[in-house]
Amino acid sequence: MAAGIVLLMSLAGLGVDVVSAKLEGNITAIDISDTTGRPHVTVPVVDDQGNYSAVNILLMGSDSRAGETSKRYGDPDIYTGERSDTTILLHLSKDRSFATAVSIPRDTWVMIPECKRDGETVGGFEAKFNTAFEIAGPGCTVKLVEQMTGLTIDNFAVVDFTGFKNVVDALGGVEVCLTEAVSDPASDLELPAGTSIVDGEQALSFVRARKTLSDGSDLSRIKRQQAFLSSMIREASSTGLLLNPVRLFSVLDAATQGLTTDPGLADIDVLRDMALSVQGMAPGDIAFLTMPWLERGDGENVIVDEAGAEPLWQ
Repeated sequence: MAAGIVLLMSLAGLGVDVVSAKLEGNITAIDISDTTGRPHVTVPVVDDQGNYSAVNILLMGSDSRAGETSKRYGDPDIYTGERSDTTILLHLSKDRSFATAVSIPRDTWVMIPECKRDGETVGGFEAKFNTAFEIAGPGCTVKLVEQMTGLTIDNFAVVDFTGFKNVVDALGGVEVCLTEAVSDPASDLELPAGTSIVDGEQALSFVRARKTLSDGSDLSRIKRQQAFLSSMIREASSTGLLLNPVRLFSVLDAATQGLTTDPGLADIDVLRDMALSVQGMAPGDIAFLTMPWLERGDGENVIVDEAGAEPLWQ
């Protein structure tokens, strides 16, 4: 999820000269039209009159343990497959004066839509939000979010554990500021109170740890993830990075290597236009919110607060 935002902010500050076929070749593109039941249409970022269009991008963090040899993020022999444990709906305003990033709790209890997987229909039952990704990939999550919000998702991007860690390392680490020390034995994470610069491994542990931090809920983890993303975006859009072409290309290379998107967002021309469209947007112009929710009453899950969420979707 972070790689997508970092990619746009970095490209925007850089301009477009460094964008190359290599970066485009890094991105894995998949067509989800069979899953969503509608053909993919790439919405032009800018029309013939130079006017921008509002864009909704669904950013997903996959919890796939593929390639992981340690058990610090859960035993890969037990936690097979992948789920969208972090999902953010990113809206770029039509005038590009602001962006809104809405986190959707993974434990939201929803009706999973019917989706296609390998030619078969799956879904059509109630479960946690992140089940949609597990049973039919990003296309089913896109279909679910459209069902929940009434919005059309124009693009999507998925980043896995390795991609996230690589972006943080390419940035030279990201600053976190803690009011108290953090200890998560399961992931070997130890951070003191105050300010620290964390590397990719520490960063992934920090944004994923749940039971040993704060109140142990996914909702408190979302707040921590949002704060980390804000710090990451500030680092990605800093002058020091943007004036260092070698380091900047390293960041862009890392961001694109860990990325799976729709065919439209994988097109370097579309990325270029989108990056240019947000070049006047500062980190402070991005608002991080959490979807309004209510307790389900089972002590584990939440449900959408329909009345509270409707003005947000509007």
